[in-house]
Amino acid sequence: MLPQYLLVFLVSMVPLVELRLAVPMAVGMGLDYWTSLVVCVVGNMLPVPIIYFFARKVLIWGSDKKYIGKLFRFFLEKGEKAGKKLVNTAGRGGLFIALMLFVGIPLPGTGAWTGTLGASFLNMGIKSTALSVSLGVIIAGCIMGLASTGVFSVLGI
Repeated sequence: MLPQYLLVFLVSMVPLVELRLAVPMAVGMGLDYWTSLVVCVVGNMLPVPIIYFFARKVLIWGSDKKYIGKLFRFFLEKGEKAGKKLVNTAGRGGLFIALMLFVGIPLPGTGAWTGTLGASFLNMGIKSTALSVSLGVIIAGCIMGLASTGVFSVLGI
């Protein structure tokens, strides 16, 4: 059982899929939902400080490199776009709630990685970013858990 929890932990750290894939995987494997949710949230949050402090710097550094420049520019633009979207949606005052809801929507590209990168572009602060993203990740995990248990029970799995 430990290897299965390790697998969902690692999957929850992968950009774009994050716990949006890890939670349904855990439910599909028959793991305890609440334990899986905690494992997935921790796995999804583990990269947040690294993303906040280093991702923008690495992306800026690599944006003009021959082989990686195009990919790095894509992620740089995605982070800037996410940051602008948050400010346009909520203004500076409602940024905490906007970031939490942005991360909480369980769609690809709206998770902890993109939200944290956007927050770093806005210089939101690591404490408020971590708390807002954590709450959003928990919301997304609960939504995915509800959707997964409903889908799997309808299919008779």
